[in-house]
Amino acid sequence: MTSSHVERITATLLAACLLVSTAPALCGETSSPAVVESQIDIELQRAMAATGANAIAMAVVEDGHVTHVASRGRRNAAGDPLLTDTVMYGASLTKAAFAYMVMQLVDEELIELDRPISEYLDRPLPDYPDDPRYGPWSNLADDPRWRSLTPRMLLNHSAGFANFAWLEPDGKLRIHFEPGSRYAYSGEGYILLQFVLERGLGLDVGKEMQRRVFDRFGMTNTGMTWRPDFADNLADGWSIDGAPEPHDPRSKVRAAGSMDTTIQDMARFAAGYIRGEGLTPQAHAALFRAPLPIATDRQFPTLQSELPAAKRCENLASGLGVEVFDGPQGPGFIRGGHNEITGNVWVCLQRGRRCVVILSNDVRAEAAFPRLVESVLGETGAPWRWKYGAMTFWR
Repeated sequence: MTSSHVERITATLLAACLLVSTAPALCGETSSPAVVESQIDIELQRAMAATGANAIAMAVVEDGHVTHVASRGRRNAAGDPLLTDTVMYGASLTKAAFAYMVMQLVDEELIELDRPISEYLDRPLPDYPDDPRYGPWSNLADDPRWRSLTPRMLLNHSAGFANFAWLEPDGKLRIHFEPGSRYAYSGEGYILLQFVLERGLGLDVGKEMQRRVFDRFGMTNTGMTWRPDFADNLADGWSIDGAPEPHDPRSKVRAAGSMDTTIQDMARFAAGYIRGEGLTPQAHAALFRAPLPIATDRQFPTLQSELPAAKRCENLASGLGVEVFDGPQGPGFIRGGHNEITGNVWVCLQRGRRCVVILSNDVRAEAAFPRLVESVLGETGAPWRWKYGAMTFWR
């Protein structure tokens, strides 16, 4: 069957059964029957037609092993196809990979999750000169609470920072609440832990990520910074209004989100991650164990007021590098990645070690994420409304 035949069939099916959800439910759970592997490609075509997205790539992991990798659509305005080895922006999926690397350091007793970061530095944090690769730590000079920050707090978003200092009204970094007491999403916390590893332990985070994560899992087209060989098979992107924009070649290692990757590589990482490869069972479990409850209405904007217990997204908490939830199939986790032209998501269920990874270079694809994930995994209980707010999802 040719691609044109598939498109005509898809259009007919969409006309017959396309539904759009505008339900305001807090957690945004959806329900969709599982599909067999042969239907995944058609689901991607349907999702693109329904959302207007130019391209989507998707991978499936069953029992800790990659079973399906697919890509559909185009990688740039010239119409070049999106392939399974096309380099795409990983965005905040980087955080999960970074946390996984940190747990290897924990296994090797190079760092402890609950030891104050001040004990790893040779001078007080605010005394370090401001460096554009990191945060403006000098802004914390009058707030001694920085001394109580630990790697765990930086990884589970409880440091008290805004997402980034430049988002503050005056552009200055500050601690908004007692560290460790509550959740508020912060990329700045990840940059601080990167700083501690590099300045305190003398590690090169880019090299450690390459050796401990990318090389380990055979992620040959993944890097924490731009590589010239990426240019031959690179995805540009499209914004929410459908405007094409070029890929941003990142020159600085940023633990919060500088990773470029492919759906093929992310599938390998997801499989190894859910198996716990390269970690002791204790370190692997620590990624999800004793998570910090999340009590906000949405993920963004960060630093929201906490909701009363009755209005919170039930069984949602922050692990290390991922958000964890407990749904109808038991515990699972989710990690997203987003910018103006990027929509990524990764959802896993611990039972059966099952995962779906989706990368898109068109941010409009995010509206299809609940349906695509649950078409494979069934109803998971993933916190779609918390993560994507008032977005209208394709059903």
